[in-house]
Amino acid sequence: MRSTFWLGRVAGIRVGVHWSVLVVFALILVGLAGGGLREAEPDRPAWQYWLASAVTAVLFLLSLLAHEISHALVARRNGVSVEDITLWLLGGLARLRSEAATPGAELRIAGVGPLVSLLLGGLFALAAGLLAWISGTGLAVAALVWLAVINLLLAVFNALPAAPLDGGRLLRAFVWWKTGSPLRATAVATGAGRVLGWSLVGVGLYLVLVGAVFSGIWMVIIGWFVIAVATAEGGQARLRELLGGIPVSDAMTPDPVTVLARTRIGDFLDDPRFRYRHSAFPVIDDRNAAVGLVTLKSADAVPAPERPSTTVADVMTSVDDLPTPRPDDSLARLVPELQAGSAHRALVLEGHRLVGIVTSSDISRVTAWLSSSSAWRRRTL
Repeated sequence: MRSTFWLGRVAGIRVGVHWSVLVVFALILVGLAGGGLREAEPDRPAWQYWLASAVTAVLFLLSLLAHEISHALVARRNGVSVEDITLWLLGGLARLRSEAATPGAELRIAGVGPLVSLLLGGLFALAAGLLAWISGTGLAVAALVWLAVINLLLAVFNALPAAPLDGGRLLRAFVWWKTGSPLRATAVATGAGRVLGWSLVGVGLYLVLVGAVFSGIWMVIIGWFVIAVATAEGGQARLRELLGGIPVSDAMTPDPVTVLARTRIGDFLDDPRFRYRHSAFPVIDDRNAAVGLVTLKSADAVPAPERPSTTVADVMTSVDDLPTPRPDDSLARLVPELQAGSAHRALVLEGHRLVGIVTSSDISRVTAWLSSSSAWRRRTL
């Protein structure tokens, strides 16, 4: 899920918004202004309903952001790098560049989200009670009550023991702790996720048949999302099992063609060494230390008049924003980092010295080889 635009950074974590958030905002706006708030506080001017609904929708989206930020902060404290956070149609998504190292870390990362939603629900309920005690009922009280209820429901729903919900992560942490196998734990959690997803689809179809069309369609959408993500996570677990024991050196391209960071963009694009075969190249400094990665696309985006004065260093992706495994690191642990990063490439380093590069295509090649029956038999003999 890629962001349509970026809002900025919160606690050093980049936060983006997918265009589908506009759908959520519109649904809440219309639903509250045309129904919920109007029923709770009738006979008010129309503009008051729309204003209160807009503020409520914004506060709800901020609640989702707080939920995801809590995951990201706890993940970072447990040694898991965070790529970014994206708000979208069905909530929020924090992209982690790696996985939790222990069941305890998984438990802490997953458990904080529902706790934050529960806390927010309690705070909104307390605020509604205090405001009602001070000034009586009103649109603000009705809006706060709605926010309290929706955050409590969010906490309960996310605590269901099925991937990709937070409860699925908690289930995975428990099974991992009991069995010692993170792969088996993932299989259990994703299996539970598919069961939940199909159950939601079934309930949604039933609601459509009995006349609750909007609620039914919404339930079906959520169910399909749960099924799709749980299935994808299960596939990733099988991939990690397949790649278990394979070092990064078996997949990397050794001694790749490099470009100096001080090279001018015009010279880079005109040099025949950087044409035709690859679309990205590692960048090194004058001491042969890896400093980043430059793509032909980013270089070509530089306007022609600026190319003689712009260097590769000006448009490259910094090495700090790329996976940098060692040759003997596990290839299975590199996979989620490659998928989370926008470059989909990793620079293989020994110290600061570049020894190779790994791309998603390299992972696919190794996976195809291992998946063939003859290769798998040779590996297991």
